[in-house]
Amino acid sequence: MAVAHRDDGPPVDRDNPVYQNAYQQQLADMAGLDDDALVDTEEAACAAWRDQQYDASASESYRLILRARADACAHARALRANGRMKAREADGLPPVELVKPGRPAAEPEPEEPAWPAEPGALPELDRVPTLPAQMIPQPLRAWLVDAAARTCQPLEMVVIPAVVGLGAVIGRAVAIRPNRFDDFTAVPNFWGAVIARPGWMKSNAVDEAMSPLKRLAAKARETAEEAGKQEEVGRAILEAEIDGLKKQMAAAAKKRESLDALGKELAAKQQELRDLRTTERRYYTQDATIEKLAELLRDNPRGLLILRDELAGWLRTLDKPGREGDREFYLEAWNGTVRDYTTDRIGRGTVHIPALTVSICGGIQPGKLSAYIADAQDGQDGDDGLLQRFRLMIWPDALPTWKQPDRYPDREARRTAYAVFERLDNLDTLEIGATQEDEREIPYLRFTKAAQATWDTWRDTLEHRLRGDELADMPAFESHLAKYRSLMPALALLFHVVDLVAVDANPKASKGVDESSARLAAAWCDFLEAHARKVYGEETSPGVSGAHALARHIRAGDVKDGATVRDVYRHQWSNIRTPRQVEQALAVLSEAGWVRVESVATGGRSSEVIHIHPALREGEKKS
Repeated sequence: MAVAHRDDGPPVDRDNPVYQNAYQQQLADMAGLDDDALVDTEEAACAAWRDQQYDASASESYRLILRARADACAHARALRANGRMKAREADGLPPVELVKPGRPAAEPEPEEPAWPAEPGALPELDRVPTLPAQMIPQPLRAWLVDAAARTCQPLEMVVIPAVVGLGAVIGRAVAIRPNRFDDFTAVPNFWGAVIARPGWMKSNAVDEAMSPLKRLAAKARETAEEAGKQEEVGRAILEAEIDGLKKQMAAAAKKRESLDALGKELAAKQQELRDLRTTERRYYTQDATIEKLAELLRDNPRGLLILRDELAGWLRTLDKPGREGDREFYLEAWNGTVRDYTTDRIGRGTVHIPALTVSICGGIQPGKLSAYIADAQDGQDGDDGLLQRFRLMIWPDALPTWKQPDRYPDREARRTAYAVFERLDNLDTLEIGATQEDEREIPYLRFTKAAQATWDTWRDTLEHRLRGDELADMPAFESHLAKYRSLMPALALLFHVVDLVAVDANPKASKGVDESSARLAAAWCDFLEAHARKVYGEETSPGVSGAHALARHIRAGDVKDGATVRDVYRHQWSNIRTPRQVEQALAVLSEAGWVRVESVATGGRSSEVIHIHPALREGEKKS
């Protein structure tokens, strides 16, 4: 029997009975198939043959069967096409090209659309504003402007940690109740982050901003050391008195005299000894376990600042085995309004914290932050709102032009700023008009009438945005903005109190947080939102930052034509670390004519292959 066959692949013994039987069986199986089913069967048979034709591990019989099926499919399709041609001739229709027996009817290859002459421009990355000097509270302005100018850094890199430091000094000493008809309370307790590349001198900026706080801490340490010396003397005296009372009680007991009076005096002395404990006023810590932090907060009810040079390190500690509960502790401590928090540990026993208030400040690199955000958005660790609590996040676009300092630091401006920190530390909140309904509550101020109107309008606008469609597809960014409900009034309170103590070391009662402070706080929220949009760029501008990152690697020749999505994300480049990030970036690049993405079947799951614009295939050499 003459067998129609394909000409591709290695030679096949078509006289072999195994081949002949498989060929006949395949023809019989396809006899009743319609055209579509016939095409599908042929494609499957040819694909199976392509996968195995050069596989040395496949048996000869198996290879013969696969080739017979492919040839039979080609023959059946050719016969059907030949029959259609004869039918057309019988009807007087023009002939069509006869498909040669033994070959499948070739599907015409679709023409590849022409590439544009040049790749198009990519969408612009979100640009962020630089903080205007006018938005810094006047008593601190000269100091912070001078500090930023001397290091040629964006002003906000110094201002943000300074504001966090101010909030840490005030802590729970005073709060604000912004709503006209309820008791919602906001504490000036902030989490801040300076996001910048290595070499941007983040540590220098944070150190300068925190210098007034560290000065207060140094003074408190000296005071505690002196008090500790006095404590040793007092403890020795009390212990001697207690020993004397015990001897008196022993003598009285022998005489069968009453011990009541001596017992009461002994109990009083023992209590006095227990209470004789020097407590250092702490403002910050740079590394503490949750157990130790609980003890520090017990002794410092105003609150405490966690000051980290690299926030990425702090975030990593939250993921260590055995520290799973640390995240929840910080999540509860961020707003400063949690009271009566109790921890119980076998080693440390029971620690009762009157108020749970923790500030955090530090720097972090964009790549490390992007990886953290990507994990959170992919449902891994970090998808719990911890990042959104960093309400004071800034991510400057660029450093100013470098200039050598041409003057000494403004020491008078620094002294003025230090005085503000010291006065806030000694602030008598009741003297400035704060209300305290009972000793367990935080003293609070309210807005003045004009400031209340500003707050009401601002809050209405925010709530309409949070409840509308604008943020529906941006859950992380939406959650971040939702926390501005307490940010705006907390900033207004801080600005107001700073102005009060700057004018008078012993400020008099105010009528409430004024309108100028409320308007300044609202302007700060607009500024911070612009930076937050950059942080959450994968939601606010999906794929744009990744597209720019991938474009840089294409131009550098790191990504070759024909690379796959997996080839890209396995490099773990910034902003294109996950399949989702790479796919979003490719969508943007495709729209701009830089690439085309083709889904290619590889025998298992399909693979996304990247075709690069011809002008870019040699990297910068051709582009």
